[in-house]
Amino acid sequence: MADLKRRHRPHLVSTPVRKKGVVTIPQEIREQLDLQEGDHLVIAVEDGRIVLTPASVIPDDQAWFWSSAWQEKEQEVDEAVAAGERGEIFQDGEEFLKSLADEAGLDLGEIKRRADV
Repeated sequence: MADLKRRHRPHLVSTPVRKKGVVTIPQEIREQLDLQEGDHLVIAVEDGRIVLTPASVIPDDQAWFWSSAWQEKEQEVDEAVAAGERGEIFQDGEEFLKSLADEAGLDLGEIKRRADV
């Protein structure tokens, strides 16, 4: 009996279209593209093909606004405002920046030099 040569061909991945057009993106592809539940995809038709492209609804440089730490602080502020609390009031921007620098233990003059303010 002749030895059969093992053939190496690329494996085609397919997935069925289910009710309401639902398809499952295979785990290997989700991992490769770092797709998580809740991520958004842009859907387009190109040359008779469906093309799915990962997209950010929130720009990456703004994502920190939606971090849990930021949202917790937003909640604290909302609750304080609802309770009628007011934060410290500053007469001008200079006074405000000085307060922030002092709170952070930084030199306001050095901050201004670095920022060219």
